Amino acid sequence: MKEEVTMNKMGTESIPKIMFTMGLPIILSMVLQACYNIVDSMFVARMPDTDGIVHAGEYAVNALTLAFPVQMLIVAFGIGTGVGVNTLLAKSLGQGNQKKVAKAAGNGITLGLIIYAVFFLFGLFGIKVYLRSQTGDPIILGMGTSYLRICTLLCGGNILYAIYEKLLQSTGLTVYSTIAQIVGALTNIIFDPIFIFGMFGCPQMGIEGAAYATVLGQIVSMVVAMAFHYKKNKEVDSGLHYLKPDFFIIKEIYAIGLPAIIMQALMSFMTYGVNIIFGTVSIAAVTAYGIFYKIQQFLFFAGFGLRDAITPIVSFNYGMGERKRVSQGIFYGILYVEIIMMAGIIGLELFAEPLIGIFGLTDHTAALCVTATRIIAAGFLFAGANIAFQGVFQALGCGISSLVVSLLRLCVIVLPLAWAFTKMANAEYTIWFAFPIAEFAACIVAVVLMFRAYKTIIGQMER
Repeated sequence: MKEEVTMNKMGTESIPKIMFTMGLPIILSMVLQACYNIVDSMFVARMPDTDGIVHAGEYAVNALTLAFPVQMLIVAFGIGTGVGVNTLLAKSLGQGNQKKVAKAAGNGITLGLIIYAVFFLFGLFGIKVYLRSQTGDPIILGMGTSYLRICTLLCGGNILYAIYEKLLQSTGLTVYSTIAQIVGALTNIIFDPIFIFGMFGCPQMGIEGAAYATVLGQIVSMVVAMAFHYKKNKEVDSGLHYLKPDFFIIKEIYAIGLPAIIMQALMSFMTYGVNIIFGTVSIAAVTAYGIFYKIQQFLFFAGFGLRDAITPIVSFNYGMGERKRVSQGIFYGILYVEIIMMAGIIGLELFAEPLIGIFGLTDHTAALCVTATRIIAAGFLFAGANIAFQGVFQALGCGISSLVVSLLRLCVIVLPLAWAFTKMANAEYTIWFAFPIAEFAACIVAVVLMFRAYKTIIGQMER
């Protein structure tokens, strides 16, 4: 059995090399995932004015911004559950426990189906109540309801892709999850203009077309990832009997996965709260924040991609008791994430104006978005460190530490600061400083928690 364990490249190849080779496909996959929302925004922003609605595209972008927290919540449950499966599966592989590996995979799929059923019910009964808590504008309400209903009722591809993606990543088959993401993203990009504007004989569907293109891309990604998993993933046994819920397996999945879900859901809660707070300043501020947030996702999702390479690598070697490789995984993981963030800061600071210009916003909204980009990007180095630390905490079983960092950077600090800045005379300028301040404060706490984890967990491995 030891021979089987050492055959996995996460336990044999040099950490810098494996971090790069596993991380690069995941980064590409995550960046492509960001395409789903930003491509929707790019096309709907250019929707023609209809039925007397002036600037219909900007109304549509605002509707997408208000709908976005629910989409993020769907992703949170899918990815969070996948993180729990990923960590448990990788650790079980390192220990050579093949039966537990198969049960972790099967129960992860079952949990994905249950999560889909919950969001399907929300799509039927909860959308209007949710949107009315953020706006009373009838145009935005109508557009948001149409878009979000489609994205929730057909979100099964989104959730199950997240599970199958983690199953591939947990065994080092990251290239296949990336291929699945690429195929789905290209599907979304191709069909967005066709469905939105009505091309090649397809009826013009407007904002509903953006929703249909999105879920179509997600379903395609899910199908491709499933095919790769069942054909290529030889380290995970498959069978219907492994889908039977196992309380102890589910408990272990959510010991790591629940904090990861909450961590991801906090992003949804933060966006929801920011939409409400910024709405007291101006509709333009909400739209500007929505556009910037989707731009920043390209950079953050690249960081999340490396984080998702850090987690199985560190977890696998932690399961094997390889202290040196665990330490190297932490060091190179943080280093690579910070390199990505630094490149992102330079790019955003230099090219903010032409980047925002592609959305065709009004002059005032575009100017606000450029201001937000240049202020918030200043804190991305701290954000990158926080993202990397969270991946390490998940790998070591310190889900609570990861949750604490997320709470600080996404809710506890940023929302009260944003609310306080709205009370200032120049609120449309000052509100953006809440984000880098929150990242800096959370990073200090993350460093302290990392030192504690290193002493109490990794130090024990040496003994």
